[in-house]
Amino acid sequence: MKKITALFAMLISIASFSQDTISKSDVAAASRLLDLQFSQKEIDTMYDGVKENLFGYRMMHKQTLANSVPMTLWHSPVLPGMKFDEKQEPVNWNIPPNVSLPANKNDLAFYSVLQLASLIKNKKISSVALTQFFIDRIKKFGDTLQCVISVTQDIAMEQAKQADAEIAKGKYRGPLHGIPYGLKDLFAVKGTKTTWGAAPYKNQAIEQDAFVYTQLKNAGAVLVAKFTLGALAMGDNWYGGKTKNPWNLKTGSSGSSAGSASATVAGLVPFAIGTETWGSIVSPATTCGATGLRPTFGSVSRSGAMTLSWSLDKAGPICRTAEDAAVVFNYLHGTDGLDMSAVNKPFNYKQKADIKKMRVAYAKNYFDKITDTSRNEWKVLDAYKKMGVELIPLNFPDSGVYNFNIMDIVISAEAAAAFDEFTRNNIDDEMTNQSKNDWPNTFRISRLMSATEYINANRHRYLLMQKVNDALKDIDVLICPTRGSGNQGAITNLTGHPVVSVPCGFDKRNNLPTSFTLIGRLYDEASILAAAKAYQDATHRDEMHPPLFTNP
Repeated sequence: MKKITALFAMLISIASFSQDTISKSDVAAASRLLDLQFSQKEIDTMYDGVKENLFGYRMMHKQTLANSVPMTLWHSPVLPGMKFDEKQEPVNWNIPPNVSLPANKNDLAFYSVLQLASLIKNKKISSVALTQFFIDRIKKFGDTLQCVISVTQDIAMEQAKQADAEIAKGKYRGPLHGIPYGLKDLFAVKGTKTTWGAAPYKNQAIEQDAFVYTQLKNAGAVLVAKFTLGALAMGDNWYGGKTKNPWNLKTGSSGSSAGSASATVAGLVPFAIGTETWGSIVSPATTCGATGLRPTFGSVSRSGAMTLSWSLDKAGPICRTAEDAAVVFNYLHGTDGLDMSAVNKPFNYKQKADIKKMRVAYAKNYFDKITDTSRNEWKVLDAYKKMGVELIPLNFPDSGVYNFNIMDIVISAEAAAAFDEFTRNNIDDEMTNQSKNDWPNTFRISRLMSATEYINANRHRYLLMQKVNDALKDIDVLICPTRGSGNQGAITNLTGHPVVSVPCGFDKRNNLPTSFTLIGRLYDEASILAAAKAYQDATHRDEMHPPLFTNP
């Protein structure tokens, strides 16, 4: 009887729903926005159902949904029949034994993670002293680069003191023990602000510890700062300004992991953590000259991180070398069970992998578009050939497969849902940037997208996943230009494949850093990082640092 009464009440509500809220001409106009055309008879038949749907939407809108509430539709990059190595082999890090403190203390800012680990493990410097050194650099250069949201000095000193005490007692956790680092400020850490880089949230505190932070804390790493990101993870403009490129302060660092890349390259931290949905690790890493690892989708749990897109968001390290990225990822990857898209997969990295025994291909169709053979991307191929690598030409799926902007549909629909109340409650009016290309307008436009188009875009995405996995099945590593010759950035984000962005010199037009991208098979971050390390060992491109921050 109660169910009948409730249903009757709802029907009365629907019946009393203002008849002039939606007109039949509104239905006709709305259908044209979705590339549909209905006859008048069809519109007459649809009319009551459309009004009932609107009533349902309004009932739903009365319920609050926090950004942290996930979907039940969990995305996976894995296709039917795929099998992966499930055994984690021991990863033995070769911490160099004879590292000395530099004569010029500023040089310490650009030591690798393993060099710093040697100093700490062998008690040539304390974690407290190293932490204070990097905090001092952050305070000195943070405003110059506009890359810092908060210095977590109290947390850092507590963690550094704990690291020193443990090491003194013979409890050494590994190469990140006592090493300072920074987080992109969309990861929650208890006792800190988590601003998402956006004015409406600049005083937001989320009393949760993100998985990424917990993993690094368990490894003994020391959190010294939370770095800027473009507002709500877009670009390098945040509520406090525009994050700068350490190589040229008149230019931006790109984004959205803007502060993480800028601070790492400038030597304000040994490494930082970023996120990528569509280019947000690779783009600032390329622009600033960092080594950025965007792992396989689902390799790192995103619990405690701001959601932009449930099926695209990924977290990964931004470092100065591939070996540093391997060390950090070794401790970063895995899941806490709170992100249902995240999995535990082995990371079987070998520091002394033989690049000549790896199956290395290059994206011929992408390189063919670079007609200037003096560009750095072509020099990368020459460098691998000099290492004794027999490069395999491969046409990476692009035109003919990626025929329309699948990415724009997927990311826009999911991001608009993640920030639903932000749009409906006009919180978007508080955002610093309001151009037609900024999130507020993108979210508004996306509200006029149908669920049908979003679902069908993901079905096209499935076909794309099949094509890319088929192209990569017989190789270990694919070398590809990072920018300007195809859609690999959008494609590999959609398919979930891991990539590492590797600096390869400077653009002769503007003297800013350039990079190439190494693409790997799903969950095979180890191969692309080994190939990146081989390049850096052979060329020493990773040893170039911006002069303004090397000799302050």
